[in-house]
Amino acid sequence: MFDLFRWQDILDILIVAFIMYRLLLLLVGTRAMQLVKGLLILGGISALARLLQLSTVSWFLAKTLTVLVIAIPIVFQPELRKMLEELGRGRIWKRSQVEKRAQFLSDEITNALLFLKNKKIGALLVLQRNTGLKDFWRTAVRIDAQLSQELIISIFWPNNPLHDGAVIIENSTIIAASTYLPLSENSDLSRWIGTRHRAALGVTEVSDAIAVVVSEERGEISLAINGHMSRNLKESQVRRLFQHYFGALEEEKKSIWNRIHDEINSIGHETEEE
Repeated sequence: MFDLFRWQDILDILIVAFIMYRLLLLLVGTRAMQLVKGLLILGGISALARLLQLSTVSWFLAKTLTVLVIAIPIVFQPELRKMLEELGRGRIWKRSQVEKRAQFLSDEITNALLFLKNKKIGALLVLQRNTGLKDFWRTAVRIDAQLSQELIISIFWPNNPLHDGAVIIENSTIIAASTYLPLSENSDLSRWIGTRHRAALGVTEVSDAIAVVVSEERGEISLAINGHMSRNLKESQVRRLFQHYFGALEEEKKSIWNRIHDEINSIGHETEEE
């Protein structure tokens, strides 16, 4: 049998496996994915029935699968159309499900910050990385909710009991709100720097976290990392930063710290040019 097995057969199997993998990525998170799981279960039961020579069960499952082949394109027409559109745009080859998820999270948090910026509503977000921040949020209000634009806005909305303090985010989860952080001890800071900005700098001085501040006085977005702050970020800069954090940009094989560091440098250059 191995003498009849050619290298073209190996290539053939790998290509089909890759195509199936990419198609399944497009179905993750949709109703069609549940259908795929159901079909796999029916296929396993059908194979077991044939192995045990259960003719009645095999006949019934064969008829059921025949009906499903006709019903599936009708019931799941929107999902199939979306998958074909993705295939036509070439995204099936370019973007993985992880990248799509990262893009979605980046859009959610960026849109929330832009809304708060336009309304001049103060906010402080801390993105946890390798250093745990439990010492800070253990006395805060636990949220443990999926990150969303609406949730961030509602937390910092004026007169909300949780709007004071910082929101702690880990990956795609809002861990806690109304978190009080240590203020920066840097004596070189301008006295015009507010409490939120000092807290953002303070937490990045004692950890590798990333802090993002929305100023209610100036209506600008600032970034603090490693005890340094970049102010008045543009929308494109904010989006890129969150895409780096959530792992959307994986073109270069380097750590998230190096990617953020490069981004900070690019922001500094853009600020100098302005």
